[in-house]
Amino acid sequence: MHTFGLIGYPLGHSFSKAYFTQKFRELGLSAYRYELFELPNISDFPQLWSNASIQGLNVTIPHKQAIIPYLDALAPSAKATGAVNVIQRVGSKSVGHNTDAFGFDQSLSRFLQGQQPHGALVLGKGGAAKAVMYVLGQRNIPYRIVSRTPAAGEWHYKELSEEILNQYPLIINTTPLGMYPKTEAFPEIPYQYLNQNHWLFDLVYNPTETAFMLKGEANGAQVCNGLAMLYAQAEKAWEIWQSEMS
Repeated sequence: MHTFGLIGYPLGHSFSKAYFTQKFRELGLSAYRYELFELPNISDFPQLWSNASIQGLNVTIPHKQAIIPYLDALAPSAKATGAVNVIQRVGSKSVGHNTDAFGFDQSLSRFLQGQQPHGALVLGKGGAAKAVMYVLGQRNIPYRIVSRTPAAGEWHYKELSEEILNQYPLIINTTPLGMYPKTEAFPEIPYQYLNQNHWLFDLVYNPTETAFMLKGEANGAQVCNGLAMLYAQAEKAWEIWQSEMS
């Protein structure tokens, strides 16, 4: 049996098991399975990885950065972003990759349809934000981080003004706010200043319409959820896992 899976905590929101289970069925891979491994503590990772049947893992909140010290090596994508969302077994070694950046870049291209925002606000600064910031840098889109615990050069949500939102019209939620089952939650930005010139991209994909998106739409903003990003990064992860197994 070849086992793949997802580590993080909690995992009740995840579509990954259903996605890969269907994929394995369609490919006729009856000896493959995908499981959810809830790890409240990342220190439990070595015990899980000691199961030699596990060929690869996805990594989600809150472990995308915390996993790094537990890995044997990092691929260039993980080094560039400073976060890991895919683990590949290479012989006896664990190698960390980042496919979030690939997934976000692909999805952002479809969302923007050739337009180039003159600035972006990145809500949150966890592992997912690392991939987002990497892609924005590659695209030469200036950005600022917004956080409840801002460091130097970052903004607190309470500092956001109409002027700032107009200067940074692409707003990307990388936090879990609004994710199932707490679907009523949303980032505390001044939605009343949004208009048709704003783009709101929510990395949350469950629900497919988050409170963040709905509040943006109500003020005329264009919105996008994280589902296309999820699928794109998952396909890239499968490509990585297959490369070692073929």
